[in-house]
Amino acid sequence: MTLKIATNMATSMKSMMLSYLYLLFMLVQCHAAGRSKPITTSLDAKWGTHSVALEIAEFLAEKNNDDFWGYVFTLRHLTDMSDQAIYNQSLQFASKYLSPTEQNLLILSLAMHSYSPKIEMYNQIALDLPPPADCDSFVDIHGEITCNPDEVPKLIKSVSDRPPPSMYKVDHHYPGSNNNPIVAILYGDVSKWKTDAHSFHKVLMHLARDGKINYVLRHYIMDPNPKKVRLSGYGVELAIKSTEYKAVDDTDVKEGSNQEQQQEEDLADEVQGFVFSKLKQQHPDLAENLNEWRNFLLESTTKITPLKVWQLQNIAFQSAQRILSSSGHDALRMMRDISQNFPLMARTVVKTQVDDKVRREIRSNQKTLQMQYGIGPGDSLIMIDGLMIDTDVADPYMMLDLLRSEGKLLQGLYQLGVKGEDLNKLLRIQVESNEGDFAVDVRDQSVMFINDLEMDSRYQHWPSSIQEMLRPVFPGMMRYMRKNIFHLVFMLDPTTPDSDMMFQLAEMFYTNEAPVRIGIVFVVNEEADVDGHEDAGVAMVRAFNFALQDDGGDAAKALDLLIKIHNNADGNPITVDNVIDTFEKMFKGEDIQDIIGLGSDYDEKRPHGAAFFEKTALGSLPQVMLNGVPFTKQELEPDNFEETVVSSIMQNTPEIQRAVYQGKINDRTDILEWLMDKPRVMPRLNPRVLSGDNQIVEFAGQLDAKELNSTDFSTLSSTGMTASMIQNIKYLTKREESTLRPVTEWIVCDLATKPGRQLLHEAVKNLKSSNDVRVGVIHNPSSAPNKEAHWLARAAYAVQETQTRNFAKNFISKLLKESNYQSIVSGKSKVQDYEVNGMNMGKFNKLFKSDDISIVESHQLFSGRVLGLSPGQRAIVANGRIFGPLGDEEKFIGQDFTLVEKLILATSAGDVTERVKTTKVGKIGDKDELTNLVMKLDALVAASPRSENRRELSHVEETHSVLILEPRSPEEPSFEIVAVLDPLTRDCQKWSHILLVLSQSLNVKLKVFMNPKDKASEMPLKSFYRYVFEPEMTFRVDSSSTAGPSAKFYDMPPDTLLTMNLLTPESWLVEAVRSIYDLDNIKLVDVETGIQAEYELENLLLEGHCFELPSGSPPRGLQFTLGTQNQPVMVDTIVMANLGYFQLKATPGAMLLRLRQGRSADIYDISSHDGTDSSANSEDIIVIMDSFKAKIVKVKVNKKPGKEEEGLLSEPDEAVPKAGGGGIWDSISSSISSLTGGSGASKKQKEPSSEGEETLNIFSIASGHLYERFLRIMMLSVLKNTKSPVKFWFVKNFLSPTFKDFIPHMAEEYGFEYELVQYKWPRWLHQQTEKQRMIWGYKILFLDVLFPLDVKKIIFVDADQIVRADLQELADLDLNGAPYGYTPFCESRREMDGFRFWKSGYWASHLAGRKYHISALYVVDLLKFRKIAAGDRLRGQYQALSQDPNSLANLDQDLPNNMIHQVSIKSLPQEWLWCETWCSDGEKRSAKTIDLCNNPLTKEPKLTAAVRIVSEWGDYDNEVKRLQEKLYKERNQGEEEEVQEEEASPKKDDDHTEL
Repeated sequence: MTLKIATNMATSMKSMMLSYLYLLFMLVQCHAAGRSKPITTSLDAKWGTHSVALEIAEFLAEKNNDDFWGYVFTLRHLTDMSDQAIYNQSLQFASKYLSPTEQNLLILSLAMHSYSPKIEMYNQIALDLPPPADCDSFVDIHGEITCNPDEVPKLIKSVSDRPPPSMYKVDHHYPGSNNNPIVAILYGDVSKWKTDAHSFHKVLMHLARDGKINYVLRHYIMDPNPKKVRLSGYGVELAIKSTEYKAVDDTDVKEGSNQEQQQEEDLADEVQGFVFSKLKQQHPDLAENLNEWRNFLLESTTKITPLKVWQLQNIAFQSAQRILSSSGHDALRMMRDISQNFPLMARTVVKTQVDDKVRREIRSNQKTLQMQYGIGPGDSLIMIDGLMIDTDVADPYMMLDLLRSEGKLLQGLYQLGVKGEDLNKLLRIQVESNEGDFAVDVRDQSVMFINDLEMDSRYQHWPSSIQEMLRPVFPGMMRYMRKNIFHLVFMLDPTTPDSDMMFQLAEMFYTNEAPVRIGIVFVVNEEADVDGHEDAGVAMVRAFNFALQDDGGDAAKALDLLIKIHNNADGNPITVDNVIDTFEKMFKGEDIQDIIGLGSDYDEKRPHGAAFFEKTALGSLPQVMLNGVPFTKQELEPDNFEETVVSSIMQNTPEIQRAVYQGKINDRTDILEWLMDKPRVMPRLNPRVLSGDNQIVEFAGQLDAKELNSTDFSTLSSTGMTASMIQNIKYLTKREESTLRPVTEWIVCDLATKPGRQLLHEAVKNLKSSNDVRVGVIHNPSSAPNKEAHWLARAAYAVQETQTRNFAKNFISKLLKESNYQSIVSGKSKVQDYEVNGMNMGKFNKLFKSDDISIVESHQLFSGRVLGLSPGQRAIVANGRIFGPLGDEEKFIGQDFTLVEKLILATSAGDVTERVKTTKVGKIGDKDELTNLVMKLDALVAASPRSENRRELSHVEETHSVLILEPRSPEEPSFEIVAVLDPLTRDCQKWSHILLVLSQSLNVKLKVFMNPKDKASEMPLKSFYRYVFEPEMTFRVDSSSTAGPSAKFYDMPPDTLLTMNLLTPESWLVEAVRSIYDLDNIKLVDVETGIQAEYELENLLLEGHCFELPSGSPPRGLQFTLGTQNQPVMVDTIVMANLGYFQLKATPGAMLLRLRQGRSADIYDISSHDGTDSSANSEDIIVIMDSFKAKIVKVKVNKKPGKEEEGLLSEPDEAVPKAGGGGIWDSISSSISSLTGGSGASKKQKEPSSEGEETLNIFSIASGHLYERFLRIMMLSVLKNTKSPVKFWFVKNFLSPTFKDFIPHMAEEYGFEYELVQYKWPRWLHQQTEKQRMIWGYKILFLDVLFPLDVKKIIFVDADQIVRADLQELADLDLNGAPYGYTPFCESRREMDGFRFWKSGYWASHLAGRKYHISALYVVDLLKFRKIAAGDRLRGQYQALSQDPNSLANLDQDLPNNMIHQVSIKSLPQEWLWCETWCSDGEKRSAKTIDLCNNPLTKEPKLTAAVRIVSEWGDYDNEVKRLQEKLYKERNQGEEEEVQEEEASPKKDDDHTEL
């Protein structure tokens, strides 16, 4: 009965619901619901789209070179099809090279076009040659170019002495051809089957396989696609703008009709509590009516209703509850919708009731997050597989790199059988750095310690107990005690220039009584009977010993002697005369002849220095070690040295403290002995082993292995060859038994050479000391393998195949003995004579006497194809890490093999071994197979090192407040993403969408922890937001590709004033190129159909840091240029003193970075560079721009001999080259010169009226159509009143397309120059988020770098000013030594006294009687400004103050006034700026400029004030409008004439061919 009633009630409820829906639909039908006015924003690159096949090829190239070439070969089957068919077929071709995880990442990469810049880079390299005309594919062979594949062999034969073409790290080399000296580069489009590229490829491939050429492929597109690459990976913000002062232009806008149609998938899913996706699922037949109903509801919700303060108190928790009420992807969409549309959704969110369980769990988790990670309420955290992501700067392009790296690691572990929890264990292995604090044993007789903290009287006042190590001190302070704990040993040749600085540093530490024991090792001539009168180095050592031993044992004086000897040489090579001359001045009366001559009594330790240095294998001098750990070259630089020593002491202190606390060290312990007995202390540290730049062989992958003597081996890919080698190679070990050995070494050598035999001999000998190592031999003969020459390789192979490991090891050891080898070669003995007792010689002889040498051939092929070695080269491969190739004379001895073993175990193999034992895959019974597994796992982990530790959220609750999405394919490897987000933050606006896309496109396990911030007192989000990032490419119904992703805003409030702002990756320079509307002041009520804004990626940013040697200080004023080989100077820039920072605008290609010709190149040389694509000591710095990601380089310069005292900014009257060609002051006029016939200047440009008259430089900033209108009027007022030639400088970042289109015509009409300067806000400088504050920042923060050095003075004039005087007067005004002059605020209008904030409080105290200045007009002496580093001081103060959101309320005014005591301000006469708000009416008559200041009393709109206050303003405005109307009519007339000509011209029928 109860069930029946319930059923009836449910039926009744459903019926009522349907009736309610139909009633609402009827109301909707009666209401003429119009469509919302969409705001659409798109961003294109400057280059055309490329075939997806080429993007896929580049994706594969990053994975594996063999896969790239295999894929290229399959592209010959790609035919002309629709866009979607090409996309699908290209993906199908690639699928055989990719795992499911990699395929998902590829699809995401194609949606982002992440490899488009790389293809364009190759294309630009081709265009720089330049390419031959009418040739879709061509080959460059050492400068000779051909378009005919048949001519290639002939050009190869005629190479002779022609130099090879420039090669880059990103080049694609055909497998196995890298080392060939003859280079053939194919330029072509391999995705087009109709081109000659595939014909060329076939010819070049065979030549490369035959070992005749090094074949390189670069993409070249002869006919670029006119359709530009549509970009993603950026955010678009519509911020709600204050309407306190009306600042909107009233000019009518002529609309176009090409607005995009509203798309259903872009509409908000939930409106007023109704989830329309669910309703459509339940009632699909009512979909159209539901859309109409949704529009009806939206019309009542698009007004922003202000909320009371009490309503905001709980709104963040209410948002979290609203999200958690949904599930799965719907919850993520809800999070995105709330954060991105919060101003509209706020009034529905405040109605949500928060579950107490949710609230309690969130608060509990917040306490845990605060304790574990320092994450407070409202903060954000994103982790991928335990790796923390910087939420502020990370973008999808950076994420894709991380995901590819993680995906490779995950897939590799998965393929090796590691799954589930085991996978998580191995994933969290931390790979230590290669150096790993390995130390040299400094207990050597050559070390001369110049002080002893325990015995010397100068340290007697220090405490002597080792327990002092446990006493707390302030952070960063060293502990002073009479114990030799830290030993700083200098190893050097005293005659070299580098040693002079080392002696000065040693003297500094000694004289300042640093708590370190200082030792010196002199590396000089070690012969016993050498005469110091003939060897300056020996003379210096003996003189030093005398000063240290006989002259009171004064180490400071002994060091001072060496320093003065260098001073005496004055930069020239040190001679014996320099030593004698300096010694006699310091030690008058001493017999120098006896001291430095033969039989000297002061020769102690000198003969042993060179031997000790050679034994350590440290490579080059000088070397400095702290407790035996060598410093890097960078750490030895003077500006880094002191900090390095102190930080090294700090890092080593905890270990000493633990030892003291645990009783391992006491007052009787010889601490040097204790330190040197540690396991990571070695007698020898071979830089070859510790360099850290080893290539790693890829071991992962389930491939079918072949026999090494199989004819199929040569056809295998590199991974296939590796799998075959692993399966077939045999090993030598210390003991016979099978056990887990964590380190596997492959010795690659030619046993027919003595160095090859010595290398294997040392490896086998080293086996005696360790059972953790196994050794395999890979034969790499220097010539074509043959039976007679390579008998030892065949013997080694035969014995390993037929005998036990012990027999094989002992037999090979005998054959490697040089006397035995020579005996066999000379015929005195034979191989069998060295039989080991017990060997089965029958089996051995049968295999040894075989004529088959295919094994040696396969080994040689593997060495070239996989290891990248030339025939005969030696190397060691340890757990996949390649140490080599070794030089012909390079020694690699037993101690080096011990170091390799310890290094591999310490970095990761030891951890891998222990963790494998606890996993399911570690239960393998066959220990050799388990050793293979450890080798593969270790190589895999080492190939993906992480500098930071993987972390995980622990001790958190996940029952009520955590959004969890399980991976869509649980059986496949999955990424684990953990996010901690407050739904009402800017981070959530961005990351909610990124997380949604990643969860849709990849196999992801996602956890989102809610972290709302309680007790809000104002709206937490005051903007609408869209993030442009799609999971895959989309196609139209006709299978053509769509325009691409864009940001779409629907249903925005029509009466709210909005301003658009693009939030792009930090390395992008973006500008608006098309929009008839004012994007700074968007009000939809004034728009008919909607707004479409088109932006363009104008440039990619190349950033850098430059420092001068030896001081380490930035070379202020140094200029760099950037260009190509054909056009070396395209852009230029100036180095800041802040961090030595510089930035340059670049495009995809091989860019050439140089010092600018002029004083920069005259005074400085580039000494080294890092992060570039050329060798560190190359004069030409090549920087490859091939990515959307940031590119940062580091450059070190030094002054040329004789220029040490010259400075770039020290000569104000020097002739500095004009800034031609661009740079940050790049004029865009060249790109629009076709409109004016000029290049940034006018044909009517004013000529200087007299000799010496200079151009007057005026700087201004404007954003939005109203201020651009003011700007044009200001410019006109300047031109009407100024006699001098005028050049205007505008910040390009904020200008609208309308202004940039108009300015060249205005320049032509009125005869002035202009340049549009562009500078990206540096990433290290505190960012502003509001556009107005960004504009203020650009007014003051970058004055020293915005303009070229030849601009000596510049005047800033606010856009809303009217000039009534000749500004040349202001330029000529004496600033009395100040770098800039500002006008003080007027004080004559008394009714405004209540608004003069500078008259009381902080400002009154800070100014101390000085005036507070207004920033509407100021003049800058740029020579003085740069000379006193004013820009760097201002940026430094800004960085300190801007962290406080309540500081610098008026940034452009407050900052210079705050810095008035450090950077003085010249107060300009009051007449230079009159403003009605602050100045009396009587002062207006004498005003030279009038500024339209905002009036806080009347709030009068700017336009109204302008007409009322400035009598001539209307005339100026009308004059500009007349010019605009004239241009508009001319343009329309021109367009009509083009249409008429096109209609009149005969149409060609494309459907047939005329004969």
